[in-house]
Amino acid sequence: MRTSSPLLRRTQRALSEFFRLEAAGGILLILAALLAMLCANSPLVHAYEALRDTPLGSEATGKSLHWWVNDGLMAVFFLLVALEIKREALSGQLSRRDQLILPLVCAAAGVAVPALLYFAMNRGDVDAMRGWAIPTATDIAFALGILALLGSRVPLGMKLLLSTIAVADDLIAILIIALFYSQGLWWPALAGAAVAVAAMALLNRRGVKRLAPYLLFGGVLWVCVLKSGVHATLAGVVTGLLIPHIDPRNDIDDEIEHSPLETLEHALHPWVAYAILPLFAFVNAGLTLTGMQPSDLLASLPAGIMLGLVVGKPVGIVAAAVLMRAAGFARFPEGMDLRAMLGLGLLCGIGFTMSLFIGGLAFAQSPLLYTEAVVGVLLASLLAALLGCTWLHAVLPKPRMK
Repeated sequence: MRTSSPLLRRTQRALSEFFRLEAAGGILLILAALLAMLCANSPLVHAYEALRDTPLGSEATGKSLHWWVNDGLMAVFFLLVALEIKREALSGQLSRRDQLILPLVCAAAGVAVPALLYFAMNRGDVDAMRGWAIPTATDIAFALGILALLGSRVPLGMKLLLSTIAVADDLIAILIIALFYSQGLWWPALAGAAVAVAAMALLNRRGVKRLAPYLLFGGVLWVCVLKSGVHATLAGVVTGLLIPHIDPRNDIDDEIEHSPLETLEHALHPWVAYAILPLFAFVNAGLTLTGMQPSDLLASLPAGIMLGLVVGKPVGIVAAAVLMRAAGFARFPEGMDLRAMLGLGLLCGIGFTMSLFIGGLAFAQSPLLYTEAVVGVLLASLLAALLGCTWLHAVLPKPRMK
């Protein structure tokens, strides 16, 4: 006699694997960022910069390692994000309205309030205002890595809510990148991208479950989007959303059948968590502090980022959660009270990966502003991590002694 449904077992396995990989990957991400800072502020700085600028490919068309990481490998990261969003929407935490409303409202508030605070700090500065979306992001790997330090004291409901808010954050970030950080559109390339999308949609409609055709057209899509003026990483998003997922209501055990989406997600997750994101942190977090003054931290751009992430994120998320509970539309997850919700809000202020990525898009032509943005993101993420971890360590129940 079965004790649980195949869908429940599949969901439990997916969650367990997700939390294990994200937490371990988050710790590796932190170490990679620290290594980059060490290299950039030591006698290794020239070797670090030479490695980051190393051309890969032919001499005529070779792009730097930094470019391939940000425009190539990060497309794989966004592919994984899209797979996770689709799986959650069809068979996970985003598939039920009662589970969906709290994280979605919290995510929306956690985007709006930081953006408004950044705007308040930088209004009137047209160049700085291009970075308004930087403090709206949450780095789920980094945040779950911090939660892992607290061990069994963290309730499962907190991990689920944090991951769901972060997934919704990623979805909003994808829309922001598509709408606000595309430039100089080239229509012939967009037409080629449309053909690739139509081909994948047709494969999906015909019930094709082999991954190879989807990945082939996904590669074509990446090239077309790269040439079109839209940021190439969005090709990963579209490809991920078109990978087929089986009906979650079937009775086939997870050990017998994986959907194409699940197969690809399981294959990509270790590579993204243990290689792509740490490499991204290493090539983007190497900030040289030589000549930097404490007063530089008070400049409106880094101050706006820090205010948005460290203050705006928790204020928006906690206020939204409290209002939703007071109105009777949602409840706090089991094991969480208002104090725990504040700790979760603080951890959502760890923007890091997505914030650095958006900063690179916003200030691609302004090295000085990009440097200020990196300062703001690194300090805000560090401060949010320290505050969140310290606060949760103080308020979460201590494990019972056996």
